[in-house]
Amino acid sequence: MSEIGLMLLRMAVWLGLAPLLPGLINKVKAAVAGRRGPPVLQLYYDLARLWRKGVVLSTLASPGFVFGPAVAWLAVVAAAALLPLGPLGAVAGFRGDVVLMIYLLALARFATAWSAMETGSAFEGMGAAREVSFAVLAEAAVIAGVLALCVQSGRLTLADMLGESAGPGAALLGAGLFVVLLAENCRVPFDDPNTHLELTMVHEVMVLDHSGPLLAAVLHGAAVKLLFFAVLLVQAVLPMGHWPAGTALAALAGGVLLVTVGVGLVEALLARVAFRRVPLLLTSAWVLCVFALLVAWKGGGR
Repeated sequence: MSEIGLMLLRMAVWLGLAPLLPGLINKVKAAVAGRRGPPVLQLYYDLARLWRKGVVLSTLASPGFVFGPAVAWLAVVAAAALLPLGPLGAVAGFRGDVVLMIYLLALARFATAWSAMETGSAFEGMGAAREVSFAVLAEAAVIAGVLALCVQSGRLTLADMLGESAGPGAALLGAGLFVVLLAENCRVPFDDPNTHLELTMVHEVMVLDHSGPLLAAVLHGAAVKLLFFAVLLVQAVLPMGHWPAGTALAALAGGVLLVTVGVGLVEALLARVAFRRVPLLLTSAWVLCVFALLVAWKGGGR
């Protein structure tokens, strides 16, 4: 297959398969509760329906309200393009791309908060304040996890860093990144994506005024971000660089499925924690990633 064909295949995986993960999570939650639940492809149906609808704009909103979801979606997709898909590789990669990846994720959060503030709504401003407050600790955990991979591999390129596992600290790093995955994607116990109570929402309250294609961009971007963190978690733990291409691809798909099922089980079996306990959970994730960094440092990373 040509290089252009491989690039298109990688982007098709990111853009086409991402909406499948929220459907699987909802199916797991429904199965635990003894319900049938919505179809696995429900998000695909919702996205198609939203793209056919119009956009309702607040009289207070500036063009930033429209640009925010677009910039956030582009930033998340660009960050995903830097992350390798096992033997399929990354859409684009270069030395130091891990630094750009972190900044792109921060840009996506900034654009989402910016769009929420454009509405002039007190509720959306409250959600944006909570989002950026929790992000301080979540980003610290991500940076610590990335540093652990850098020390372990001695590389600054994502494809090289994720070709090997995190070594003896893989379990610590995996646990820390799983907590970060729940926080960054606003899942239980940090947030409930299905809640409708403005006073208890974080991410969902930020998109209350979005509709039509803007809401579709938000929902699809959230699905891509969920897939991004699932792929990052699996590749940070498993040494796929030493496996045959077929085995590595199967392990990646199975690992992402296992992470998705794990998120569904967490949401089905746990309740949301009080807001005052969220910093403690995120600090625990940071500590786990820092311990993984120390293990990589003292364990003879390259």
